[in-house]
Amino acid sequence: MKQKKENQYKEILSQLIEDIFERSNNHPLNYKQIAAKLNVRDDNAKEAIGDILSDESKSGKFTQVDRGKYKLRALNVYVEGKVDMTADGSAYIVPQDEFENDIYVAPRKLRHALHNDIVKVHVYQRKNGRSREGEVVEIIERAKINFTGTIKTSKSFAFFLADDRKMLHDIFIPSEDLNGAQDGEKVVVTITDWPKDAKNPYGKVKNVLGKKGENETEMNAILADFGFPLSFPKEVEQEANAIDEKIPEDEIQKRKDFRQTTTFTIDPFDAKDFDDAISYRELENGNIEIGVHIADVSYYVLPDTQLDKEAYDRATSVYLVDRVIPMLPERLSNGVCSLRPNEDKLCFAAIFEMDHKANVVDQWFGRTIINSDRRFSYEEAQEIIETKTGDFANEINKLNELAYILRERKFKNGAISFESEEVKFQLDAAGKPIGVYTKIRKDAHKLIEDFMLLANKKVAEFIAKKAKGKNKLTFIYRFHDTPNPETLATFSQFASRFGHRLSVKTDKETAKSLNALLTKIEGSREQNLLTSLAIRSMAKAVYTTKNTSHYGLAFDHYTHFTSPIRRYPDVMVHRLLQYYLNEGGKVNNEHYETMAEHCSQMEKKASEAERASIKYKQAEFLQNQIGQKYTGIISGVTEWGMYVEIQENKCEGMVRLRDITDDYYTLDEKNYTIFGQRSGKKYQLGDEVDIIVKKVDLEKRQIDFSLA
Repeated sequence: MKQKKENQYKEILSQLIEDIFERSNNHPLNYKQIAAKLNVRDDNAKEAIGDILSDESKSGKFTQVDRGKYKLRALNVYVEGKVDMTADGSAYIVPQDEFENDIYVAPRKLRHALHNDIVKVHVYQRKNGRSREGEVVEIIERAKINFTGTIKTSKSFAFFLADDRKMLHDIFIPSEDLNGAQDGEKVVVTITDWPKDAKNPYGKVKNVLGKKGENETEMNAILADFGFPLSFPKEVEQEANAIDEKIPEDEIQKRKDFRQTTTFTIDPFDAKDFDDAISYRELENGNIEIGVHIADVSYYVLPDTQLDKEAYDRATSVYLVDRVIPMLPERLSNGVCSLRPNEDKLCFAAIFEMDHKANVVDQWFGRTIINSDRRFSYEEAQEIIETKTGDFANEINKLNELAYILRERKFKNGAISFESEEVKFQLDAAGKPIGVYTKIRKDAHKLIEDFMLLANKKVAEFIAKKAKGKNKLTFIYRFHDTPNPETLATFSQFASRFGHRLSVKTDKETAKSLNALLTKIEGSREQNLLTSLAIRSMAKAVYTTKNTSHYGLAFDHYTHFTSPIRRYPDVMVHRLLQYYLNEGGKVNNEHYETMAEHCSQMEKKASEAERASIKYKQAEFLQNQIGQKYTGIISGVTEWGMYVEIQENKCEGMVRLRDITDDYYTLDEKNYTIFGQRSGKKYQLGDEVDIIVKKVDLEKRQIDFSLA
């Protein structure tokens, strides 16, 4: 209680100090001058003023301009920031300056600003003497103007209701802008105008997606919602179709020819875009030459073409439950660039001479031509590993042996092994889920992964080494930061409930004990929960031009070189690598950093779209199972309910607190617990509970459970 009083006292004193600065036109003052202006004579109070000035200059409220003299950090009357809408139509503006506090804006003062827009706000009042209020004076950048949702038509006009819960305004559609949309259909609408005095924006139908609830309609709605185009523009398709598949003789002369060297691809059984192949040759000195050959997309997709602009805008292929939305038109992704067997193909390669202990003795990077001898599915390669017989059994088993050594070395150096169960849906011809199965990663998957990691790592190291000293070489790296200590400590505390101890003293120790934990829980009921919580406590990997390390893999230098058919950063890496191999000079670093940031954002959107498609399929799968009883694990807790993941099929739904009627339950956030006020009954993250499927809302992709 004493602590609380002390904090309140500090808060009031801090506010009084702030008022003094405002009244004296933010003139620099020391603690004695402030005390005098406040009529404070008590030495303890003076000391408290000094402490507040010192502490709050660290948090950015005050700034020290001279020894012992402070000012209020610039009083911004106008602030730029991002709109965060609330359910009641008001919003908080999150300022771009991290030291600024959020600004509250009442609904009528939003001036047509929407969720995530970048706006300029006039800050004019301090509400309750604490939080600030404001009014939007300018919309600097709209976050989005295209929305997916449902059309409601009448005789002469229509209204559009957005699926996006943060879009609180219906959009008015004049009948001439309906584009053939019928009442109740799902569509994509573009906002065309928002007259100053109009309550609702005006829009027109851009695409008619079809009937609500149909697989095709809903999948396209997810893509449109996250801003991914539903088709390629005509001029992009034309450019792709105009590419000559025949390889010119003079191009072959410029490359290392691997067409006579044993080469094969290992991919999922249903893959069509093969962007990596492995070549294998035993050398006279007893070593092995292993080539990681990657589709040479940069030979076909040239900078500033329509193809290139479209690939950059998309930045990544998007993988939904039942389809792939490719970054490049099909003619390239599944045809010209795809490393199909028994066809001459152009590649960019990392060639390694390795000894039998998987040490790289020599390396070469450059352009190659290959002719793949065989296309393996993971299952076929796995059978060869297990039975030691079949096509190229010697080569595949040797690669597997070397991959094991590379893997072990990686973990010894502190890499983290995240193995969570990946759930896949069995779909019928109409795309409806009829079953759920777990995808298991075996040696064949890991073998390919380990050689791709090796290529990515060695390319990054090569450039980093070349860039040492004066010639700073701009490059695209894959950066993964060390975990936030607080988040990690919370995770560690939670893991201890299951009897797992984590040592988080140093980054290396953290990685080591995380690995021990992840190995120990493999196959246990808490595996998915603890793995996903561990992943959540990690930083997210991003693309950047800053030469930084990759914590999760424990590599000092890392890039993405191996998937240019489906990732634009890899195309950039190929271009830059070739440019430096040709002894090219400096390039514009800022330009590449902007491109890297865009790619990181699009990657995030793609994974959100993938998650949304999984949620939709889960809802669809449980739609006909209302009343069905299952056992699940509590996978999340919030103030309005708890999420439960069904053990049998990994579908996740929510038990709402208002539906648990035997007590009044509240959330204890710190301990991941929901507990009853009277009974003291607890529901804790990781607990096993029996649930009944209560309600499924396909449109909202929501599943409601009740406790059995």
